[in-house]
Amino acid sequence: MTNSDLPIEPQSEPVSETAIVQVTSMPTAIQRAAQQSHTVLIVHASVGSGHRSAAKSIAEAFGFLLAEHAECVPSDLDVRVIDILDYGRHKFDGDKTASMFVGATRPFYDLTWRYTFTGRILWGGGTIWSRLMFSPFTEYVEQVKPMAIIATHITGANAAVSARMLTGQEFPIICVPTDYETEGLWPHRCADLFCVATESMAETLRARRIPEERIRITGIPTREAFRRSYDQLTTRGAFDLPIDKRIVLILAGAYLPRPYVRLRETVDKVLPYFHALTDFEFVIVAGGDEEYLASLTRRCKELDLPNVRPVGYVTEMAALMSASDLIVCKAGGLTVTECLCAEVPMLLVGKAYGQEKINVEMLTGLGAAMRVTTARELLSALRYVMHHPQSIDAMLVNGRILRKPDAARNVASAAMEQVSKPQDLTSPLRKKSFFRLGWGDKPAHVR
Repeated sequence: MTNSDLPIEPQSEPVSETAIVQVTSMPTAIQRAAQQSHTVLIVHASVGSGHRSAAKSIAEAFGFLLAEHAECVPSDLDVRVIDILDYGRHKFDGDKTASMFVGATRPFYDLTWRYTFTGRILWGGGTIWSRLMFSPFTEYVEQVKPMAIIATHITGANAAVSARMLTGQEFPIICVPTDYETEGLWPHRCADLFCVATESMAETLRARRIPEERIRITGIPTREAFRRSYDQLTTRGAFDLPIDKRIVLILAGAYLPRPYVRLRETVDKVLPYFHALTDFEFVIVAGGDEEYLASLTRRCKELDLPNVRPVGYVTEMAALMSASDLIVCKAGGLTVTECLCAEVPMLLVGKAYGQEKINVEMLTGLGAAMRVTTARELLSALRYVMHHPQSIDAMLVNGRILRKPDAARNVASAAMEQVSKPQDLTSPLRKKSFFRLGWGDKPAHVR
């Protein structure tokens, strides 16, 4: 299989009924933006791959908004995707930071994420983030004068709140959580809008006393390619995949390798048994990790596994997903969302902590995915699916309730709506403080 761009044409590019692009209020946005630069900052953190992917997807959506609704946005709109970790006083290694998700600190991280800031004591925001860590970002915001900041990671959101307080600017801050629950460290009292994936997440925000008008159920942003539908036979031909077997896609790598350590360990243990699963053709994606790809390729050759194909970075991932019958992956928010948009059932691997535990509970509770924690369970689950292929169809139907392929466009549209609104400088959102804590109602979901 080649990893170069493949000549795959989508069957169609449907516009979902859930799209919320509204053009009536957009001219006001242009008039107000005339007093500022026409720059939108989309801020992520390179901790795992999902936050970055969501940020780039929103930026892509602004391009389509500009092309299809030119009257809605400034013609010279400048959308910049930046990593907040590049603007810290001290440089953080996002890959090393991600080790808390897979290393010995996982239980502590789970405790912090799921309990400490998801009860009644809530983080609110303040200038503390800039004063202690991200003053270079504040200086950058003062220079750019953005008309909006969209954050796909809590650190970016809190740094944006600090920058707005310290520079006295009026831009709206839009928070876009990239998992299926909202961590309590989001600056809930200072954000103008939360774009969340589900009604369940909106319930949690209401318990934090966030007004309804500051909540929008948009879905989690994915790239434009995931809005398209593909002919499976044509796509398999482009990837040189068999049409008489079920394709099992194993996602074992992406932008950063550290979060995939546990998944790779589990896959390595069951690899010798894949030869007996003759109804399956396995495609294992190593991402940009060339060392892992070389090791995997060598091991498959030693084990003589004709039905296993290791590949590196894949440019047409949406098409490859659509050509698959089952995806084996970890429970990252963006990964599972892309699977939902591609309409492929999931087999979630490994013990999940923090936000990934929420993702697992949500997906398995709806019957949209299966979960395994050990290599033995993974092998058993694959054997079960091979002998009972109807289980795949059931997961596929159940997953459609969460499918929101227009999410990126929805977020871009919602951001422009916020720009068009007059800003109330007397609002508590604009009051300067070093830090803020809040006292919420009883949590909407017991964790």
